Amino acid sequence: MNALHQYLFDSYRAASLGEPAPPAPGTHDVAVLRAVRAHRRAERLRAGRPAHGLVRTTLRRWLHRSH
Repeated sequence: MNALHQYLFDSYRAASLGEPAPPAPGTHDVAVLRAVRAHRRAERLRAGRPAHGLVRTTLRRWLHRSH
């Protein structure tokens, strides 16, 4: 069963019980991704590491190590 099937079952159950329908799959994906990014950035700051430029810094380290 995928997310769409589960959503359809939950919607049917909610309608038969007179409850509000659940949010559609993917409705809050962007908000969740932003929250995860903010959490990781805060963790990096608490650990004393830079909170930005992670990809560039990692690539630079990897390129210098390979030569």
